[in-house]
Amino acid sequence: MSETNLSYVSGASQAPLLYQTIDQALCFAARVTPANEALVSVHQNIRLTYAELNVRVNAIASGLMAIGIEPGERVGIWATNCAEWMITQYATARAGFILVNINPAYRIAEVEYALNKVDCAAIILERQFKTSHYLDILKQLSPNLFAGGKDETRTPSLRHAILIDDGKDSGGLLLFSELATVGTPKSDQNLIDIAPTLQPEDPINIQFTSGTTGAPKGATLTHHNILNNGFFVGRGIKLTNQDRICVPVPLYHCFGMVMGNLAALTHGATIIYPSAGFDPKETLRVIEDEKCTALYGVPTMFIAMLALDEMNTTNFSSLRTGIMAGSPCPVEVMKRVVSDMQMPDVTIAYGMTETSPVSFQSGVHTSLEKRVSTVGTVLPHLEAKIINEDGRVVARGVQGELCTRGYSVMQGYWGDDDATFASIDRRKWMHTGDLAVIDDEGYANITGRAKEVIIRGGENIYPKEIEDHFMRHSAVQDVQVFGVPDNKFGEVSCAWLILKPGEKASVEDISTWLRAQISHYKIPKCVKAVDEFPMTVTGKAQKFLMRKSMMKELGLKEIKTA
Repeated sequence: MSETNLSYVSGASQAPLLYQTIDQALCFAARVTPANEALVSVHQNIRLTYAELNVRVNAIASGLMAIGIEPGERVGIWATNCAEWMITQYATARAGFILVNINPAYRIAEVEYALNKVDCAAIILERQFKTSHYLDILKQLSPNLFAGGKDETRTPSLRHAILIDDGKDSGGLLLFSELATVGTPKSDQNLIDIAPTLQPEDPINIQFTSGTTGAPKGATLTHHNILNNGFFVGRGIKLTNQDRICVPVPLYHCFGMVMGNLAALTHGATIIYPSAGFDPKETLRVIEDEKCTALYGVPTMFIAMLALDEMNTTNFSSLRTGIMAGSPCPVEVMKRVVSDMQMPDVTIAYGMTETSPVSFQSGVHTSLEKRVSTVGTVLPHLEAKIINEDGRVVARGVQGELCTRGYSVMQGYWGDDDATFASIDRRKWMHTGDLAVIDDEGYANITGRAKEVIIRGGENIYPKEIEDHFMRHSAVQDVQVFGVPDNKFGEVSCAWLILKPGEKASVEDISTWLRAQISHYKIPKCVKAVDEFPMTVTGKAQKFLMRKSMMKELGLKEIKTA
């Protein structure tokens, strides 16, 4: 390691990059550790060894081929954490389909956009979760998929819908359990024939991430991207085939499906889903009952668990490690996780969907001081640098934009070359939009965001997307959305509206209307009608002044985070 005072770091490792497909990794695990538990879905009472998982994956992959899905076509999954999610993840990889993650919080406009943006040929979905009625939304979008449905459809590429079994009437859709039985000798042979043609560089996953232009963008990731990221994140917390990872974080996000599922797969470890959606009490119970050795979560999840009375009676003796990521971690929360939850080796991770996701991670031996004040060091086989506004690398300790390069950088945004070229420069550097500082030891500290993203409990919220929805309401003349601190979520959004002259609609009416349009986590916590926005002399709205004013009005203070 040569001496330099520049903010450039690269990750060295004696472990080489994996050069295999996700399916090859699964076949290896099923052959080497067949009796190891691969998955425990507690709320479904499902336990699968790697050998059993491999068999189920093959049946679903063959079934998808038998109904006419072709390699390279997109298959969406719209579900909470369940065994079917993991099986679908590996089945699509085996058959060469591209899995499209659909956020369970999506409402009709969002899911319609996602399905059409990537031309999904099939969707696997649950009936509903809490107030989200997925089946009802699908009936509005694609009535032709249901028995007796009309020919009109708002999703022209969608040919198949498969309903995850829940013991109720399927409404004319093929059930997931039935899909496992429709494979034929021909589709089985097709799977065998296609296996040697699949390459690690093939796209295998699309994850939607909103952008400053408003419309969500589909980050397109390869086997090589996400399998290696899962592998090296797992090495970062010293995973072995004896580890049991409690994963209450959602699978539709990289945190669950890469840092969880693929980290476990590449180390032969066990994944445990305590519940369909995050339930702090159930998570604590499962940690003890299943003797979990690792726990994942965004800071708000750990905060929720630490607040429970059950903390005093839960046996944490099996825990040793885990990952906290998704949003900045309050220092005191990290200290309590280490001491009260008996997780001395818990690490912090930082990244973005476009980089598979992790770029920086603290180690199990990183000092507590570094774990609560930085996001760790760059991962093996990756590069990172901090640049100024002119694109030049700054000195150590100087703030600038963080850029990363290496195996983890996505292929690009699906069907959006302009957005891809705006994010990945000609030298293959991914411009994160985050402001950071790298110290003399190579540790990074995220100091701000060049882009106007709000991070609410690990969920990215892009003001432009919400502003665009507000502007569709006939009463709204102009709108500005910005973030303010929040003790529970770290940050939440607020909106200032200028209503059209003479409009009768109230702020409450507009907020109620908005709830039917977009996901609940994007709904601003506070919506306020104003006569004007604070502006620069050039006519640009000054969101930092709105934030300051709103914080004063709500009695909020900045939260000290890591």
